[in-house]
Amino acid sequence: MTDDQWRRRRPDDDDFGPPLFGEGSSSGDDRGQGGISFGAGDTGPLPHWTQPPTGELPSVLASQPRAQSDDGLDVWSSFSGSGPIARIDDEVDSTDGSGGLDEINTLAPTFDEDDADIEPFFEDPDATSPDSSAPVRREPGRITIGTDPTDGGGARPSGPVRRPRGDNTSRSGRTQRPTRPAPTRGAPAKPSGGTGGRDMPTAVAVGLGIAVVFLGALRYRSWAVAAIVVVVLGLAAVEYFDRVREKGYNPALLPGIMACIAAPVATYHYGPVALPLVLFLAFVASAVVYVSSAGLESNPMPNMAISTLGVVWIGVLGSFGASLLWFGHHIGIPKVGTDTLCLLAIAVVANDVGALFVGSAVGRRPLRAWISPNKSVEGLLGGAILTLGVMFLIGLTDRSTTWNSTGDLLLLGLVVSIAAPLGDLTESMFKRNLDVKDFGSIVKGHGGILDRFDGFLFAMPAVYFLLEYLRPWLTK
Repeated sequence: MTDDQWRRRRPDDDDFGPPLFGEGSSSGDDRGQGGISFGAGDTGPLPHWTQPPTGELPSVLASQPRAQSDDGLDVWSSFSGSGPIARIDDEVDSTDGSGGLDEINTLAPTFDEDDADIEPFFEDPDATSPDSSAPVRREPGRITIGTDPTDGGGARPSGPVRRPRGDNTSRSGRTQRPTRPAPTRGAPAKPSGGTGGRDMPTAVAVGLGIAVVFLGALRYRSWAVAAIVVVVLGLAAVEYFDRVREKGYNPALLPGIMACIAAPVATYHYGPVALPLVLFLAFVASAVVYVSSAGLESNPMPNMAISTLGVVWIGVLGSFGASLLWFGHHIGIPKVGTDTLCLLAIAVVANDVGALFVGSAVGRRPLRAWISPNKSVEGLLGGAILTLGVMFLIGLTDRSTTWNSTGDLLLLGLVVSIAAPLGDLTESMFKRNLDVKDFGSIVKGHGGILDRFDGFLFAMPAVYFLLEYLRPWLTK
């Protein structure tokens, strides 16, 4: 049987049983009368499988009414030829502001103008309104690869950051805080020694040189001693502001350094009453620096705070060294100021030496381990004992002509034994917070100016007010 004869056979001649779809369903002569049907309004019977393809698309959905969802959204509009299912355009709704091409919502659904009030499918979970936790819709913006507009950095210090111990910047460009090792539970670690790794011969030689210069200025004129105070505070301010800039802050450099220099100059001529004016001018000058900046990228609040810290810590506290000299001139006995400053220097050095050697020899219990494991309770007591002993010996030898009482000298030694270690701990705390070993390297064997004179910054104001209270030159 030929192929044509096979196709023209009647259905009842089929060797494989009755037809599956009834009479005339597969006959080539009666196509269109018994073919597969989809009901009223359909597109007609399917063409026979032997006919060549027409290339036309079925129009089943074209004649169907649009289905409406409960909220009025036309769910079939994207499939009915009115527009593409999704579009990739220059204008995308980048909900997190990153503008990355890998965002899932760059294929944004197409809506009609009447559907503009429908909430977008994807929202930034971090973007919330001020008064509620509801997501806030962002305006669409152009894609910019490599930027993150949401990361303004308003709460972080800005400026050049040098990280000698590794980069803490994440892939997104945000600076991460350096992680510190968790404290080990159990017995506190034994201090590593009071010397702190110093080059002792160099440190002693430099210390003796500083003492010679200081004593020479004391014997010459009080203004020479005031000049030493101004130079020391100016160098300390440079060290401080340079170090905090290195760590990413952007302080008001010029107003801060100038205030630290102006404070001792003003108090030498006018006394401590000039300090409020210096503070006021320094604060206003710092405010002008940040008010004139381009925007919040200057981080005005943390940077003004770090600037004011330097002015108060170095300029204001250090200026009481010049206030001691002013006090002697103010009462008409210049020797009172120079004698007091000399006794203060001897007491601070004695306290430092006693803490150093006693702590390195028998120190076991850290004073504040998280600040400095080298400072021990035993070292604190050793420094206080040596300071009081030196003051007692000075009282016995009657070497001071203005501090007439041994009891007053012991009070001075006690005040220094409290204030100088506190100043040392404060400076070490700041260094720990900044993750630096020293503020500078000007003084060989000691580090920087701040590392050498940190105890003086707390001791000078304390001794000044003690001098005001005791008036030791009047003691019989």
